Amino acid sequence: MRVAVTGTPGTGKTTATRRAETPLSTVHLNRVIREGELTTGHDERRDSAIADIEAVVSRFEGETDLLVESHLAHHLPVDRVVVLRCHPAELETRLETRGEPPATVTENAESEALDVVLAAAVEQHGASSVYEIDTTDREPVAVAADIEAVVRGEREPSAGTVSFVDYL
Repeated sequence: MRVAVTGTPGTGKTTATRRAETPLSTVHLNRVIREGELTTGHDERRDSAIADIEAVVSRFEGETDLLVESHLAHHLPVDRVVVLRCHPAELETRLETRGEPPATVTENAESEALDVVLAAAVEQHGASSVYEIDTTDREPVAVAADIEAVVRGEREPSAGTVSFVDYL
């Protein structure tokens, strides 16, 4: 089985997956991309590497029993996709605390309000494979427990259950 844990940066993916106890091997995809130099260039405006998704997919070909964490994880062929969500106002606070530039904070908050990652996950994998989890005001251990339930097959798919249009 392969499970992706994805979401807008700042929603709690890394924190939750570090706490999740599953029989799957956890892969922090951004680290793999960086260390494996699986990029196609550099985005000057965002000051970030551009991931080579085809190379990333090839890198994991044939590997199973993975819990893959990243805002890009939904691009991989997986059995289930957990999309972590967070109210954009809270997301702004989290990203500002990390020291992210104002433009990045605004872009990510707006992306979260517009369901950008959720829509991409549903488009690629179908709503029956997507599990939306709101992390706003929740402890990481509770979010980890929800991820564990998805892995065990004890949670129903739930794409489209979280809405942050009030932010807009």
